[in-house]
Amino acid sequence: MKKEHTELRRRPLLTPVWLTAIAALAVLSMSAWFWSSLSTTTVVVLRHAEKELGTIDDPPLSQAGEQRAQLLARMFGDREGPGRIAAIFASDTRRAQLTVAPLAARLGIDVSAMKDAKDVEGLARTIRTSHRGQKVLVVGHSNTVPDIVHALSRDSRVPAMPEDEYSTIYIVTVPTLSPAAVLKLTY
Repeated sequence: MKKEHTELRRRPLLTPVWLTAIAALAVLSMSAWFWSSLSTTTVVVLRHAEKELGTIDDPPLSQAGEQRAQLLARMFGDREGPGRIAAIFASDTRRAQLTVAPLAARLGIDVSAMKDAKDVEGLARTIRTSHRGQKVLVVGHSNTVPDIVHALSRDSRVPAMPEDEYSTIYIVTVPTLSPAAVLKLTY
């Protein structure tokens, strides 16, 4: 009888130890999940290269535009290592598609054509959900680039882009938990 009574006293003593161990394991699991979900998506946003001047609605690139497209392929075309572009989005116009064609060929990836270039909120949502933690390049137009940067960053200070501006690149970093940051470059 005394032995049974001693065993009963030990079991309640171990219960807090096991509960503490289970709680610690749960906290560690939650911390590991939280840490793995933290990521930063980097989005490079730019306007298509120079287009041929003329009367057609969807002109091809000019010679200067073709040179700029080749420059973009050299700038962002590393297949290995950090900073590799994982996805390319461009409007479905000929000039935007031709701007990213050398880069896409160099990287060996397909270009996702934006059917509705004005649906910048949908594009931003797609990038945030489908390409979280990746590097993405987006080619738009003078009237959509500021809106795309704003949709990704919520920064309302992005200025309108002049019709003759082709050399501005916006790099938008979109972290999981903190506000996005915008860097404006001219190349």
